[in-house]
Amino acid sequence: MLLCVALLVGASSAGGETPAPAAPGGVSAPAGADGKTPTRVIERFHAALLAVAREAESLGYEGRFRRLAPAVEEAFDLDYMAEKVVGGPWKRLAPAEQQRWRLTFAQFMKANYAGRFNRFSGQSFETLGNEPGAHGTAIVRTRLHNPAGEDVDLNYRLRTTPAGWRTIDIFLKGTVSELALRRSEYAAVLRREGFDALLKIVEGRIAELAAGKE
Repeated sequence: MLLCVALLVGASSAGGETPAPAAPGGVSAPAGADGKTPTRVIERFHAALLAVAREAESLGYEGRFRRLAPAVEEAFDLDYMAEKVVGGPWKRLAPAEQQRWRLTFAQFMKANYAGRFNRFSGQSFETLGNEPGAHGTAIVRTRLHNPAGEDVDLNYRLRTTPAGWRTIDIFLKGTVSELALRRSEYAAVLRREGFDALLKIVEGRIAELAAGKE
């Protein structure tokens, strides 16, 4: 099933009710180092998702992964998110473990979209507006129109990086934070079972996505 809030699926439901930082809307953030505004970054990402969804069956999982991998890298600050989703335990990981986790988390992000966007049934995205967020970030408000179900509001939070604006969090329905959901799950696994157990869980999910089991 096409799931345009793919990032949030499979995360723990504990916590995560964190409102997206927002201010009165209508103020466009300046273009980043790559010449793209936050809104343009998100609209390009949405266009890539829908283009792949339309060809989902003919592409297969591997084809969708290859097509979406660069789109995910262009839209998200994957290294930043990899650190933040494990929270405080990040500082206790050895440098080699941190690097391995960055690579695994990035692989999971790409696999999650490739595995979930396996069908198209007329969905479309609408950009509702943009506004400044806390600490120099920007919020891009969007809505997924789903003919087969209810529409879903998705707020993207972006920050500037040397490569340009990149997403660091997504808020489903304006309140459910992707980072908070995953931090709740991942940090708990690290504390209880350790780094190898966390890697095993995430690598298992990647395998399930590739096999079409999620």
